[in-house]
Amino acid sequence: MAATQAQAPAPEVLGAFEAAKGFMPVHEGLALYAAAREAAALGLPLLEVGTYCGRSTILLADAARAAGVSVITVDHHRGSEEQQPGWDYHDPQTVDPEVGRMDTLPTFRRTLHKAGLEDHVIAVVGRSPQVARIWRAPLGLVFIDGGHTDEHASADYEGWAPHVAEGGLLVIHDVFPDPVDEWTGQAPYRVYLRALESGMFTETSVTDSLRVLRRTGAAGSGRG
Repeated sequence: MAATQAQAPAPEVLGAFEAAKGFMPVHEGLALYAAAREAAALGLPLLEVGTYCGRSTILLADAARAAGVSVITVDHHRGSEEQQPGWDYHDPQTVDPEVGRMDTLPTFRRTLHKAGLEDHVIAVVGRSPQVARIWRAPLGLVFIDGGHTDEHASADYEGWAPHVAEGGLLVIHDVFPDPVDEWTGQAPYRVYLRALESGMFTETSVTDSLRVLRRTGAAGSGRG
């Protein structure tokens, strides 16, 4: 789903996205933005699993602002597996020198402040499964972009997919069908297949590793 002219973010928003620390390329960001604009029209909150430093949150928040809804973004801010020291995606600037562990929360807050979007985002600092267990409200969109192990990707899907309202969207990032991408995208790919096989979701668009699915069925239909 390419962003139409009406759905494209303003230049200053896109500039803030490009300037923010993170990994999502622009063309996938535009597809995420288009999905967020569509889902926000339902009048329900949008939820992101995996905040990191707020790059994708900017696009979700701008879409939410236009519709008068909020974004909830969930992250423990200690980094996922591939972001730890010694791994390719590790950024030493995200390490808190006092405690010696990653802490992306301060960078995230600066990102939102610079973009002027703080008032449209509710940041939940905690582990996704713990937050999902106490969540009770329907959501217009769930964006899964957290940990890339089967344990974490599956927990994100199982915890949050049931909360997508009918007609709402489930968006999954880093979906790579090729087994060569076992570390970066095979767990999200398996979650994507589960969503399709569940009978709850129908695919609406593919933009490289970004998949957008619409909630069209009831929980428990098909294989979960």
